[in-house]
Amino acid sequence: QVQLVESGGGLVQAGGSLRVSCAASGRTFSFSRYTMGWFRQAPEKEREFVAAISWLGGRTVYADSVQGRFSISRVNDENTINLEMNSLKREGTAVYYCSATRALTRLDDAALYEFWGQGTQVSVSS
Repeated sequence: QVQLVESGGGLVQAGGSLRVSCAASGRTFSFSRYTMGWFRQAPEKEREFVAAISWLGGRTVYADSVQGRFSISRVNDENTINLEMNSLKREGTAVYYCSATRALTRLDDAALYEFWGQGTQVSVSS
């Protein structure tokens, strides 16, 4: 059984920074063989792609809305990924979800992700 557990959410002022993390576990889960992603879902909106990072971290993909402000990273030895969020905007208020896929393309497609965490709330105030 695979578990993805997010942490680090909270309340931050617009323009501020926050880091959310995700810890992966599972006896048969080969973390280093999965592309990891972050998605978010704001109230009354559909879940949207935020960022993804390839197996060895050599490739990262970002949504246009966060490009240049967010940074995704991973530490394979610790089975964790992080999302550094800078210059946060009010529209960044959402539940942020960690996810895992073996896909190598179309990384912004939520349907390709096999495993999901429960999410962590990020709230950005004005």
